[in-house]
Amino acid sequence: MSVFAKASASRSVRTLVTGVALIGVSALLLTGCSNGAATAPSDSAAPTADSADVKTVAAGDRDLTLKIGALAPQSGVLAFLGPPQVAGVALAVQDINALGLGITVEAINADEGDTTTDVATGSVIDLIGQDVTAIVGAAASAVTRTVIDSITGAGIVEVSPSNTGLDFTTYNDGGLYFRTSPSDLLQGEVLGTKIAEDGVSTLGLIVVNDAYGTGLADVITSTFEGTGGKVVATSLFNTGETNFTSQISDVTAEDPDAIAIVTFDQSISIVPALVAGGFPGDKLYFVDGSLKDYSTNFSAGLIAGSQGTAPGLDLATLGEFQSRLLEIDPTLKDYLYAAEAYDAVMLIALAAYAGNDVSGESIASYMQQVSGGSGDGTKVEDFGAAAEALANGEQVDYDGFSGPITLDENGDPTEATIGIYKYAEDNTYSRTN
Repeated sequence: MSVFAKASASRSVRTLVTGVALIGVSALLLTGCSNGAATAPSDSAAPTADSADVKTVAAGDRDLTLKIGALAPQSGVLAFLGPPQVAGVALAVQDINALGLGITVEAINADEGDTTTDVATGSVIDLIGQDVTAIVGAAASAVTRTVIDSITGAGIVEVSPSNTGLDFTTYNDGGLYFRTSPSDLLQGEVLGTKIAEDGVSTLGLIVVNDAYGTGLADVITSTFEGTGGKVVATSLFNTGETNFTSQISDVTAEDPDAIAIVTFDQSISIVPALVAGGFPGDKLYFVDGSLKDYSTNFSAGLIAGSQGTAPGLDLATLGEFQSRLLEIDPTLKDYLYAAEAYDAVMLIALAAYAGNDVSGESIASYMQQVSGGSGDGTKVEDFGAAAEALANGEQVDYDGFSGPITLDENGDPTEATIGIYKYAEDNTYSRTN
């Protein structure tokens, strides 16, 4: 039996969900720009490789060692997103190395913290010193903005599993920055339309005052008001603030039908105070930064019926993948962006395999191609099948646990799924679409 037949154990249970949260959104395919119109390749565009560039090297003749940094929040306001992303990276590394196909991947974990501490800068300096040629992360768009120049300036590929900031599409990254989650354009459109379709006429927003929060809030607002609704109050707070009394007062004073919580972990303090002040706990809407398991934070039923959105497929349909993540980290409670982190590693490794080269420049030149972004390629769902095709000089189109990725020339995914979730009595959430 060919060594390429030893595909990842997870492949046989992969179920790609095709249901996408359209909710009245006219376009599924993201064009990688903040206004919804197609853009020409910018200074961020990566060099592309055609099929003739795929190195037809047999597995037995390959001897690649790929060092990847895993930059994820182990502290700070997004710390709840760290464990699933770290587990996703670790599982991908495990699956690739188990195949023995001439590439060994090593992942080095590092904390990104948040923008109040700038832990990420020190972590990136340390990762560069350990000679990584690719970094998965950072999770937060605001953190990436503090380190992207250091990473790409060192010739290192950066692939974020959860950056959604609109500005990265045209960022001058020398073609070294990519992401496996869509920009906030789509999530904002889906949530704004969903809120309107729920019969909400007036909306308030409590928003973290950074590019993530204000960018997403702007899209929610324009979409919601485009349906005829009215945003009656938007109250901002800065990262690091711990008292949200004025923001709550500003928004509730306008008596909105619903409130969108466009924050990170600050929701743990904001939501109970909102409900204690008399606002209905089932009239809240969460975004990916605030959508989390609150079963140990809130009293039973506090937000039952409230809803939220997050990019990605429903991991409940990928049972064995979720189970295998728990084997990596049995303490996992949230799984957001675990699949995107897994797929980030897979794309990096496949790009290295295609060029038979682990340098950042070579990896970057194959990233779009192995994702299917060049328009051609054999559909593959695991590293083993992809490696067999690449060894034969074929192009591949990798579709992973996060769904079809298909990177464009700016490093953005051109296809994405936005899930809609609803909270139960125990303050855990499940997907409804």
